[in-house]
Amino acid sequence: EESARLEERRAAVEQPPEPELPPSEQEPPTDFICPITTEIMSDPVMAADGHAYERSAIERWLATKSTSPMTGEELGNTGLFPSHILRR
Repeated sequence: EESARLEERRAAVEQPPEPELPPSEQEPPTDFICPITTEIMSDPVMAADGHAYERSAIERWLATKSTSPMTGEELGNTGLFPSHILRR
């Protein structure tokens, strides 16, 4: 009985790792995903809350609200700045 348990543990530990997906099938880093649309950003901009958003999504948001989509807090300003680092 004890040897059977040891064998089960050994088999669980010795399982081969899952094969890595090719780069084209891997999930993109969360920094590249707009928190409003949950899609990869093509025109990322930085808002006053320090978070990046897809330009069209945050512009629609700010047309009716003056709060951060991420924190819910009032934004000090509604200026948007291109996020060149995420665009690369």
